[in-house]
Amino acid sequence: MSHDARWILTLAALLVVLATALGAFGAHGLEEVLTPARLEVFETGVRYHFYHTLGLLALGVLALLRPSRGLRLAAKLIVAGIVIFSGSLYALTFGAPSALGMVTPLGGLLLMLGWALFALTAWSAR
Repeated sequence: MSHDARWILTLAALLVVLATALGAFGAHGLEEVLTPARLEVFETGVRYHFYHTLGLLALGVLALLRPSRGLRLAAKLIVAGIVIFSGSLYALTFGAPSALGMVTPLGGLLLMLGWALFALTAWSAR
């Protein structure tokens, strides 16, 4: 297994574990503690965390078959996007200053750039 595929798949698996744990925590531990608005923010973070992590898992499988610099960079952008987008939503849920919300769109931008780079890499593959 290539180094690229190994780190992408390992990180994707760990991010799925984390998203599952956070989703369960939200469903079973936060409903009584958070306001409905804060719970919705938390659930949005978990949902995007899951979506992009499952995509990252697929990207890792592709890296097994055809490792490339484009896939490696796309994976890094997606991981950074998950951390910044979902991480900022998680932090806001638990009382971080609302100014942190200005960082959330940066995470979304990194996610979009990662997937756009993946599309470009796939399109230009021989």
